[in-house]
Amino acid sequence: MTASSPHLAAPARIRRAQTLALLLLVVCGVINYLDRATLAVANEYIRADLGLSLGQMGLLLSAFSWSYALCQLPVGALVDKIGPRWLLGIGLVVWSLAQAAGGLAATFGYFVIARIALGIGEAPQFPAAARVVSNWFPLRARGTPTGVYNSASPLGVALAPLLLAPLIEATSWHWAFFVTGAMGIVAALVWVSLYRDPVPEQLTAQERTYLEVDAVTTAAAPKAGFASWLALFRYRVTWGMMLGFFGSVYLNWVYLTWLPGYLRTERHMDLAYAGIAASVPFICGFAGALIAGWASDRVARVASSPVTGRRNAVVVATLGMVGFTIPAALVDSNVVAVACIAIVIFLANASSACAWSLATVAAPPSRIASLGALQNFGGFLGGALAPILTGYIAQTWSFGPALLTGAGIAFLGAMSYLFLVTKPIPE
Repeated sequence: MTASSPHLAAPARIRRAQTLALLLLVVCGVINYLDRATLAVANEYIRADLGLSLGQMGLLLSAFSWSYALCQLPVGALVDKIGPRWLLGIGLVVWSLAQAAGGLAATFGYFVIARIALGIGEAPQFPAAARVVSNWFPLRARGTPTGVYNSASPLGVALAPLLLAPLIEATSWHWAFFVTGAMGIVAALVWVSLYRDPVPEQLTAQERTYLEVDAVTTAAAPKAGFASWLALFRYRVTWGMMLGFFGSVYLNWVYLTWLPGYLRTERHMDLAYAGIAASVPFICGFAGALIAGWASDRVARVASSPVTGRRNAVVVATLGMVGFTIPAALVDSNVVAVACIAIVIFLANASSACAWSLATVAAPPSRIASLGALQNFGGFLGGALAPILTGYIAQTWSFGPALLTGAGIAFLGAMSYLFLVTKPIPE
């Protein structure tokens, strides 16, 4: 059986390493998104305590995304050069301290600084995860593990109102930040203690065949540097992925940052009901990431190329987000609106999982984290803009036009993927 066989089974030692790596990535990813979502869950309490307008809350919700997006520019190349173990470990410590510091906020300016620091610390999470998958999984089988680690995003957001809303009601919003910050410090110690990259020289011939690596050529291969990172901007694939992810993440972050506030303010739900209604869509998103990862591997095997198959999956999922956002913005029924939003978030996480698996096949082997981080940079420029523009539109008109604006931006993102991402970038 050859390395190109799609049914080549993972050797036992590789399979154990894969399982451990994915488990650790999911735990770290859940904490990552619990930290991001804490501000959204505590939105109403923080606005009342600090006297913030909807527009100011939009700025506060976006502060994380600006620093997170900008840090994607260097962090992908750093992951490719240093490796995911230490960079993610350091990131966990930084973001957890920043999260805990948010619980001490008494002014708008201080809170903005804490959220900027949170974005800096969280920047390595997904480029590091992409590197881990490329290290431990062969090219033909990266969709499923990518879906698994991406499922941590909606799972963390789904758990946030269920876990943090009761904590906030029992204590105060400050404790939601303290508790989640402490969880991250523990996760950092566990990650650095347990995770290791594969060492080609220590692999058996069977293990190298499965992973499609060669001990001699891998050891001799140069580490990705600044020049090779900069060269990625010469390819339209890079720009298509950045612009495409901008559209997808923009619409996703409209819901991620404003859904609890939207349900309370626009649809007049009480806190308990809004907490449940805000969790259900993200549970659907958890399923979307898992299903999309598994399906993208199967689609890629029958497509004309791995890039075409995984790109088409992103396009279809993003267009579905657009299609279901329109009725979510226009219907009077809360039940129908929440059902449509659940489908949108299912598709948003499917789109994200497929986009990250696309990075593993569109990038040259030495620059997988770099290209994935550049795509994420484009995405989180959209994530940074979404809460600000949504807050402004909602304050000026209502949330309906804000949702329709997000749908239009996501449509343009889907077209960017379709027409610009056509073939892989050479080494």
